[in-house]
Amino acid sequence: MDTWSFFSTCLVSLWLHRLYVYSAVAFGITLVSQGEKPTGNPNSSEGVEDKLVNGCATLQAKEVYVAGVKIFYGSQTGTAKRFARALAEAVISLNVPVEVISIGDYDPDDCLLEETTSRNICVFLVATYTDGQPTESAAWFCRWLEEAANDFRFEKTYLKGLRYAVFGLGNSVYVDHYNTVGRNIDRWLWMLSASRIMTCAEGDCNVAQSKHGTIEADFEAWKAKFLSRLQALCRGEKKPCSGKCKKGRCKSPGKQSKESSDHEHGASEYENTEAEALFDTSSEAEADAEEAGGTNSVVDVEDLGNIMRHMKQAKRERELEEGDVGMSLTRENAGRKEEGGKREMITPALREALTKQGYKLIGSHSGVKLCRWTKSMLRGRGGCYKHTFYGIESHRCMEATPSLACANKCVFCWRHHTNPVGTEWRWKMDQPEMILQQAIENHQNMIKQFKGVAGVQAARFEEAMTAKHCALSLVGEPIMYPEINRFVRLLHQHSISTFLVTNAQFPDEIRNLEPVTQLYVSVDASTKESLKRIDRPLFKDFWQRFLDSLKALSEKQQRTVYRLTLVKAWNVDELKAYADLISLGKPDFIEVKGVTYCGKSSASNLTMANVPWHEEVVHFVQELANLIPHYEIACEHEHSNCLLIAHKKFKINGEWCTWINYDRFQELVRAQEQSGGSQTFTGADYAARTPHWALFGSRERGFDPLDVKYQRKNKARDISGC
Repeated sequence: MDTWSFFSTCLVSLWLHRLYVYSAVAFGITLVSQGEKPTGNPNSSEGVEDKLVNGCATLQAKEVYVAGVKIFYGSQTGTAKRFARALAEAVISLNVPVEVISIGDYDPDDCLLEETTSRNICVFLVATYTDGQPTESAAWFCRWLEEAANDFRFEKTYLKGLRYAVFGLGNSVYVDHYNTVGRNIDRWLWMLSASRIMTCAEGDCNVAQSKHGTIEADFEAWKAKFLSRLQALCRGEKKPCSGKCKKGRCKSPGKQSKESSDHEHGASEYENTEAEALFDTSSEAEADAEEAGGTNSVVDVEDLGNIMRHMKQAKRERELEEGDVGMSLTRENAGRKEEGGKREMITPALREALTKQGYKLIGSHSGVKLCRWTKSMLRGRGGCYKHTFYGIESHRCMEATPSLACANKCVFCWRHHTNPVGTEWRWKMDQPEMILQQAIENHQNMIKQFKGVAGVQAARFEEAMTAKHCALSLVGEPIMYPEINRFVRLLHQHSISTFLVTNAQFPDEIRNLEPVTQLYVSVDASTKESLKRIDRPLFKDFWQRFLDSLKALSEKQQRTVYRLTLVKAWNVDELKAYADLISLGKPDFIEVKGVTYCGKSSASNLTMANVPWHEEVVHFVQELANLIPHYEIACEHEHSNCLLIAHKKFKINGEWCTWINYDRFQELVRAQEQSGGSQTFTGADYAARTPHWALFGSRERGFDPLDVKYQRKNKARDISGC
């Protein structure tokens, strides 16, 4: 090769090399030589590696281990907010996206589930009051999280994939309540299978006890650990804590125990409960000591008592969840008598279990609970089916019961039989005046927790403080309460309407019941065999009691309703038998609703396969309506998978009048009481016209156009309460 040819070849090679480099820079390609590690931010979504394939460069995007950091704070004096901003500045210096959020402005019901797939790290900086309560801004978030962690209707893996860290702000002067909010948030997130990236830390305002001298120093020490852990996670070098490892300690991937691996792939609920009990006995100091001394730790003899106590408590709670209440509570409370030789219905173990599920218990046998439709209508997101069918204001509805006990053990029971059962009243009895007073107070206190919550409408919040309706359908059998008539009268005296639901096992009590706004009977099956399989009644003569209850219903003058719950493969093929029962009880209305799946339990073998599609419910209702000549389909609430069949007497001048004139009802009740019962009235006397949007076949399909329909991105299970 001559000199010119050689020189030309070199020029072409140099030109091609520069063109390749310029192209790489223009398109953001990072050139990595063999054996050389890339520099810069390893977590950047812009970072890519190039590989030569057949002489051509191919781009391969790096995996993003951490998309960003969300810092949630609950602050009263401003300390937690100041810490949140300081942490955000430090995270920004690592070139990691960050967002600072006040917990009071965050809606966990709508947004928290999204964090399971966002690859964000969620940091919670929360303060604890002297009495152990969260700050006002964090109260709703804590309440929601506690109920979700202890409600069986939420899957144990509900927040699996969410990664978090908690720093609590407290004062050790208040020993009994020191940093309880931070500890609880950490525990509840863990119970829902979220993964802690580091041990829950605690800052102490008490300088005498502060680990680093001041709470600011405590925070700075924790912040340094957090930033180090964050950098490791960004590089993908360390997995977050699985929650199953010893004392909640995080282990590197190479040192994870078999138990930790099992937990991440779905350990048993019993194992998780025991691990949770052990976790409760640990502390940050113990975790630090273990980190310094290795993983082979020994439990002190003095600690065995605490460990056994937690394990026994966990076992007792598991028995309650699995429906083994009857035998265990009987053994636990054998011989425990109250005055007059009668026990209290709510035992200590039962009280603990129901409180965790969100109940506000009253006295020894009553309770209230906030329905999710109340929360929905407070935000202008629509009301329940009773709003569509009968015109109640869901945000002004109080869901309550004067009796947690029931005579059935239905397969679709929302409480999985954590409530007591019995065929007669054999417990200590509270007076109705006390029950109503405390029910209203507890209901108002639950409403108050929505003050300032994002999306809550101010006008509806004020209205919600005065209950206008009472759904006596929370759980149990309200008609079992011996003073049910006095209780109903008291509700009416407070201008509160009454929607009472009975399981059709107490015909005499139905006959003796004074007028209520609307009386429901649950008709869960139409044959003796299917009723026994679905309701699992305690009475031996349950079928005769069921038929007698329907006959008693036909004698009532006020509005009456059959409530049919369709369970696919159990009772959807009994059309003719249902029609016969309707002719027996002659109800004014027939509600047909698809069963709501309430989660897996040893107390029930229902699955999602037993839940009918809305189209299947519509088809069933259409076929049923063809068999009952005096009835027609009137209304539909698609969101609840529910339709209403109404007697034609409520179709006046071609318009349906299924709604209720509640003021007129109260006038009629007072007139009847003042007349000593001589002046009677019927359901037609307080009927009101049904709006077009509530009718079957309307474009809205039962959704009030005054509200705004909200669709979750990751829709959780329907956990409606009424």
